[in-house]
Amino acid sequence: MKEPMIALDDVHLTLGSGASTVHVLKGVSLAIEAGESTGIVGPSGSGKSTLLMVLAGLERIDSGTVSVAGAKLNAMSEDQAAAFRGRNIGIVFQSFHLIPNMTALENAAVPLELAGHPDAFEIAARELKAVGLEHRMTHYPGELSGGEQQRVAIARALAPSPKILIADEPTGNLDAATGTKIADLLFQAQREQGLTLVLVTHDAALAARCNREIHMRSGQIEPDATEAATRIVAVNS
Repeated sequence: MKEPMIALDDVHLTLGSGASTVHVLKGVSLAIEAGESTGIVGPSGSGKSTLLMVLAGLERIDSGTVSVAGAKLNAMSEDQAAAFRGRNIGIVFQSFHLIPNMTALENAAVPLELAGHPDAFEIAARELKAVGLEHRMTHYPGELSGGEQQRVAIARALAPSPKILIADEPTGNLDAATGTKIADLLFQAQREQGLTLVLVTHDAALAARCNREIHMRSGQIEPDATEAATRIVAVNS
């Protein structure tokens, strides 16, 4: 049987200490196939965004296993996880996380430069063109609209040619029309590049565009979603 692109087995995670300790993830098990798009939904505080951070190796779990692209992510050191993330995982945040004193081109080139890629700016320019920003490459984040900033963030995430694209509320800070355009870009990249797309969203329409929806509540995946996760759209359709 082919190994899933992402596999979590009985993952537990607590944050805080003493009286403020919160058991954020409570025995989460999940498998996501290569090329699949998965929408993670649920109320605020259900653990959705924390789950994404675990998938990206940005949060260390207490117990269980996290396997991504055939590697045990939870067994890596922070430096190893960072290097693995740079090669395999692109991340798009709700708040963009662009560097304000860098141009759009410089922001998109950051992960490539960190990896020592010789053609960092050429590749970054190509990705910015792909998201329709060829005329805004020399502009700084403060000179761009929210939708344009998110496009830069998507170009930056895609520049290293990751296997997995993770998006945390990618349309949450955008108006409806702009959010739809951003969603179109994410799903277009998933189809054209064969990416495994995992996104967290409060937008039911965005989640419904995914092959599968995972429902979380109180740090757990709801049983009906685990036992009979319905394919909304066939993979690669």
